[in-house]
Amino acid sequence: MTDAGGVRRKSNRRIVLDARPIGVPEPRHFRRDDRPIEEPAVGQFRVRNCLLSIDPAQRGWVNAAANYSEVVQLGDVMRSLALGIVDASRDPTYRVGEYLYGWFGWQDFCIADARNVLRRVDPGEAPLTAAAGVLGIAGLAAYIALTEIGAPKPGETVVVSTAAGAVGSVAGQVARNLGCRVVGITGSSEKVAECQADYGYHAALSYRHGFHTEALGAVCPSGIDVFFDNTSGPIADVVWPLMNARGRIVQCGTVAEPIWEPVPSGPRRDRLILTKRLRHEGFVIFDYVREFPRVASKLAGWIREGALRHREDVEKGLDRAPHALAALYRGDNHGKKLVEP
Repeated sequence: MTDAGGVRRKSNRRIVLDARPIGVPEPRHFRRDDRPIEEPAVGQFRVRNCLLSIDPAQRGWVNAAANYSEVVQLGDVMRSLALGIVDASRDPTYRVGEYLYGWFGWQDFCIADARNVLRRVDPGEAPLTAAAGVLGIAGLAAYIALTEIGAPKPGETVVVSTAAGAVGSVAGQVARNLGCRVVGITGSSEKVAECQADYGYHAALSYRHGFHTEALGAVCPSGIDVFFDNTSGPIADVVWPLMNARGRIVQCGTVAEPIWEPVPSGPRRDRLILTKRLRHEGFVIFDYVREFPRVASKLAGWIREGALRHREDVEKGLDRAPHALAALYRGDNHGKKLVEP
């Protein structure tokens, strides 16, 4: 059996959850567990993984405190979205050679059925790395969350945290394409420059260098209408006082909070919500699965037009997946983090 890199495989390499983490998972929480390559049954097909998605949400999928998703059990293949190609099929609706994006896990091969698939992928619409990155849940989340909850209007100011990341970089560009002033918050001077040069932010700040409400206010002279929040925590504490009346806060992530039990304490924002009539709403991408083909087509069009730039940070080797996840939480990635098995 030949894998995505052209290597002959005699077994299915799998990365399984070996210990339950508290907070951010580390490589020590996983182990390799190789098994024979299986054949699909009637109604199933086998996917050979080409690119594995590394996502902040994976922390929630392995922590016992997860409350919006089924928890990965010890000994199970690590849950992951992936881009793969069908290499054997006993379901006539899925053809050998077809590219799919879906729940295929940290492994070389996945026995799947229609329930695993989120989207069929046309390899001609964009590079395959984009299909797992900007046209995967990162880009889809950015577009849907910003437009559905943030509802930005031309001329408004939109602030995005983790602005150079897989979700933030797309959210910023979507806001710019909709005619907004866009300000990014990111983790280094290098990424500040990246936000402005690569993703078209009008201004950007590093939260590690003199980041406070006055500094943010200087680059948001008209206040903030939409806050696309991927972090929560101290970054959000700086942003909220600058929200304009009837502003919208999109809660797309909470990566700055390493542990949620016990519940972390912080500023009470009830008064700001009341007096400024703010809208604060959480976003989970899987509430919008039916929108995936439409939004992916929209973003692919922007890529072709040069209106949407993207970057993928690809590591090679299945065994690197746990390390890639830990690196993501350190902020070491540049763009969407992927692993090529």
